[in-house]
Amino acid sequence: MKLRDVKEILDADVIVGDDKLDMEVKTAFGADLMSDVLAFAKAGSILLTGLTNDQVIRTADILDIAAIVLVRGKRANTDTINLAKELKIPILSTKYILFETAGRLYAKGMVGCVEKVDNASARN
Repeated sequence: MKLRDVKEILDADVIVGDDKLDMEVKTAFGADLMSDVLAFAKAGSILLTGLTNDQVIRTADILDIAAIVLVRGKRANTDTINLAKELKIPILSTKYILFETAGRLYAKGMVGCVEKVDNASARN
C-alpha cells in the first residue's frame, strides 16, 4: 500500500513528507518504548507511536523506518519537525488511538513487521 493510502485510512494529517505519499509501505510496528522499536522494528516499516520527541526521529533514522504515524492526535514540536524534514522522514498524525490505528491498517492488509517474539527476545 502507498503512504497516501495510510493517510486516507487513518484520516491523518501530513506533518512532514507530502512528497513521499507515493512511497510503498508493507509493514508497521507500534510502540512508545524506543528500546522495543530498536529491538523489533524492521527497516521500511511504518512506526505507530504516541511519542513526539527527537528520539523518535533519531530511532526511525537508525532503523530506516519509512514513516512515523503519531497517534491520539499528537503533534511534534518545531525542533522535532525540522529534524524529520532534515532526515526526510515523513510524519503523519491521526486522532485514532494506537490500537485502533493498528487495527484499521491491519484490516486493509498491512501486517506487522514482527508477528511474534520468542521467549529470549521478550525477556530483554
